[in-house]
Amino acid sequence: MNWLPRPADGTAYVAPSLLSADFTRLAEDIADATAAGADLLHLDVMDGHFVPNITFGPFICAAIRRASDLPLDAHLMISHPDQYLEAFAKSGIDALTIHQEAESDVGSTLERIGELGMKRGLSLNPGTHLDELLPHLPNLDLVLVMSVQPGFGGQSFDERALEKIGELDRRREAQGLQFQISVDGGINDRTAAQCRAAGVDILVSGSWLLGAEDRSERVRRLRG
Repeated sequence: MNWLPRPADGTAYVAPSLLSADFTRLAEDIADATAAGADLLHLDVMDGHFVPNITFGPFICAAIRRASDLPLDAHLMISHPDQYLEAFAKSGIDALTIHQEAESDVGSTLERIGELGMKRGLSLNPGTHLDELLPHLPNLDLVLVMSVQPGFGGQSFDERALEKIGELDRRREAQGLQFQISVDGGINDRTAAQCRAAGVDILVSGSWLLGAEDRSERVRRLRG
């Protein structure tokens, strides 16, 4: 498994969201983001049911795996993730993040993700209370806090995410847990600084990062 240890205090890993890449030149965009200093890649999988949009599935994830040696985190915005775990594992991704709000047994789905050799991630929407996720914390490698409503790019940052990140960081330290905290949605240099201060480990950035002419400079500004 290809994954990263928790970053040093005050810094964060940078994960470009490939949903904002140019899919006519996806391999080139991946290579460019890697050269700019990206630490891992974030893959947004949407099924047209859990969220209105449809993006891609295991087949494209496998192609991305062939194009990159970076750790791959697939974020499943799909209603029944339990039906596709084996397919995503075969695609070569390193972490599989499902949603607390999905129509599946979260505990058993996370257990199966771990059995298949992937990091176990759990995400929650801006309107979902953190309490719903807390029972799963001891069994998680990654918590993805959504700072926008999932399904569309280019939304503004929802500052409720900062409270969730801070509470997750406090609980992690109090319970001696090692899961990493990621945040996705509206991430730029200003919101990244707020998230780092709250205790985040991974910053997912789409259009602000991949839409820039100087991606290296933006990676530096995100990382802190």
